[in-house]
Amino acid sequence: MRTTCALPLRRFAGLCLALASLATTTLRAEVKLPSLFADHMVLQQDKALPVWGWASPGENVTVTLGGQSKSTTAGADGKWSVKLEPVKTGAPLTLTVKGNNSITINDVLVGEVWLCSGQSNMAMTVNRAKDYEQEQAAAKFPLIRMFIVSSAHAVTPQAECAGKWVVCAPDTVGTFSATAYFFGREVHQKLGVPVGLINSSVGGTAIEAWTSIDVQKNRADIRPILERWEKAQVEYVPATAEEQYQTALARHKEAVAKAKVAKTKAPRAPQKPVEPRTDRNHPSNLYNGKIAPLIPYALRGAIWYQGENNAARGFPDLYRIQLPLLIKDWRDRWGQGDFPFAWVQLPNYRRRATDPGAPSDWAVLRESMVVSLKTPNTGMAITIDIGEEGDIHPKNKQDVGRRLAMWALSKVYGRPGESCGPLYKSHQIKGDKVTVTFDHADGLTAKGGDVKGFAIAGADKKWHWAQAKINGSKVIVSSPDVKAPVAIRYAWADNPDCNLYNAAGLPASTFRTDDWK
Repeated sequence: MRTTCALPLRRFAGLCLALASLATTTLRAEVKLPSLFADHMVLQQDKALPVWGWASPGENVTVTLGGQSKSTTAGADGKWSVKLEPVKTGAPLTLTVKGNNSITINDVLVGEVWLCSGQSNMAMTVNRAKDYEQEQAAAKFPLIRMFIVSSAHAVTPQAECAGKWVVCAPDTVGTFSATAYFFGREVHQKLGVPVGLINSSVGGTAIEAWTSIDVQKNRADIRPILERWEKAQVEYVPATAEEQYQTALARHKEAVAKAKVAKTKAPRAPQKPVEPRTDRNHPSNLYNGKIAPLIPYALRGAIWYQGENNAARGFPDLYRIQLPLLIKDWRDRWGQGDFPFAWVQLPNYRRRATDPGAPSDWAVLRESMVVSLKTPNTGMAITIDIGEEGDIHPKNKQDVGRRLAMWALSKVYGRPGESCGPLYKSHQIKGDKVTVTFDHADGLTAKGGDVKGFAIAGADKKWHWAQAKINGSKVIVSSPDVKAPVAIRYAWADNPDCNLYNAAGLPASTFRTDDWK
């Protein structure tokens, strides 16, 4: 008699479906939180605290923090969210989330939380900044934590990102964003509260990639940028792109071999071809992958260090539209009001200026950043004096962070002190002299001698270096070569020779009184 342990085919298939259904149900029943909610996290004090995640549809979820609990039910899509009441800073707390399973998050601090974003100068780490050894040894600040968003860009908005909270210590600070760390350290030391820094930054990126497509697609004023990408997508042929890449790769290998023989620096390798719509710099792709997953985590505000890429892309004048657009986009999506937002104005870079009339896309973009200050509750750290001629990544990030913190301490936290360097306010032409009035001009002074950095022009639009003298909060500008001045400029170059400061030691910003192309 023959026996077998095999099940009839129909019963076997039914059992497989039942097991698969059970496994799916089990997996979906697990309450899950975004990666932002993890051990060592920092929550924003004195603000309502959104907590959200996923669970099985209809599953009851309870969130508990410091004696308060809020409950909700997961929707049909498995999503759930609650909003905890504001909490004040104090001893570390425990956050628990319970559904069919339970999650416990330990060492939760409450203090000041800032989003830190931009391109390579925000991404640049402490171990690449000046005086790293001294900074590393002194980095004993367990109440400063940083969350680094490690996920890549995406073509659609993402609900989740990768990353973890890291406690500041000598063996961890080297991986922190230098600008963010020095900013956060100043805030922490002055306020005496925990500081959480969310670092979402990528080198070599454009502002349009950090802004959602919804607010860009119908804007006629930035159509040239979108049209460039649309054209690139239409013209993209994968086989042709790959052929061109292989040709460039072969040339690169030859160049590397020659450089090795000549003992010179090897050229950078060509990049592999990427379909335009999937490129990290395609409008909204960085927003999708690295900003959308953070919303609506409670923040005090944001700091931004970006612009080098846009200055090189041919539309630096559009940045005065793009920066306010990004700020409004983020604020609207967070739904936490017009939260404070400050940026770093582009520093001095490239060869020192010698021609007063030379064009400068960096100066135009700096000007666009000044114009963007019309956006409410914003600020700017002027860094025209701490860049490097031969390095687009200047190492002095200590002063960058400190200047951002000066603005925050003054304008956000209400502490006494200056928030910005001198900014052009108005001018008056009388005879052969132009008198300029500044804001933030208490104790106006020229470092190192006579005032430098001014240029002057008449109706012929020919620029000449000018003489300038300080008179209180004003500067009087003239030149023997211009008897009837029409316009003046200050620090109008990639790397200007300029030296105007206020009593707080903050430099004056690039400006011009003309609108000549």
